[in-house]
Amino acid sequence: MAVVWAVVLRIRRRIYVVKYEILLLGKTKLSFISEGVNDYSKRLQHYSQVELRTLKAKKIQGSDEQIREKEGEILLANISSSTFPVVLDAQGKQFSSTEFSTIIDHWEGTGIRHVTFIIGGPLGLAEKVLQRAELVISLSKMTFTHDMVRLFLLEQLYRAHTIKCGEKYHK
Repeated sequence: MAVVWAVVLRIRRRIYVVKYEILLLGKTKLSFISEGVNDYSKRLQHYSQVELRTLKAKKIQGSDEQIREKEGEILLANISSSTFPVVLDAQGKQFSSTEFSTIIDHWEGTGIRHVTFIIGGPLGLAEKVLQRAELVISLSKMTFTHDMVRLFLLEQLYRAHTIKCGEKYHK
């Protein structure tokens, strides 16, 4: 019995290697998206630590570029120097769910312990935020609201972990 328990502990340690932090500008507006975000956040807790950080982006006045720059300053001020920053942007690299699962497995295997996903506001991200990223990904060639991206990212993180663990959700 002790051997089985030791194996379970090893598996759990491996599963909890990477902590995910997701930076969000403002609250999720639509309740059905918020419910989905909460649901997938809870599901992910089975595999990893997940922290959703909602950053207050007060009503910023100015041109689109000025708004992106000010939002960028808010985001950059909340990115730890010890994290692996991943930016979600329409111009980023696209991955299949299986490829994304492989990336997560690579992070675990190379000792990355903290990954911060950065989702911009409705106007996109400032160039300085994109430059800070270690990886820039796109969820699709289609355009989604930044609120939907929150839900889709969490679902894809959950899917990636079920793929890694050989669970049936992916099919």
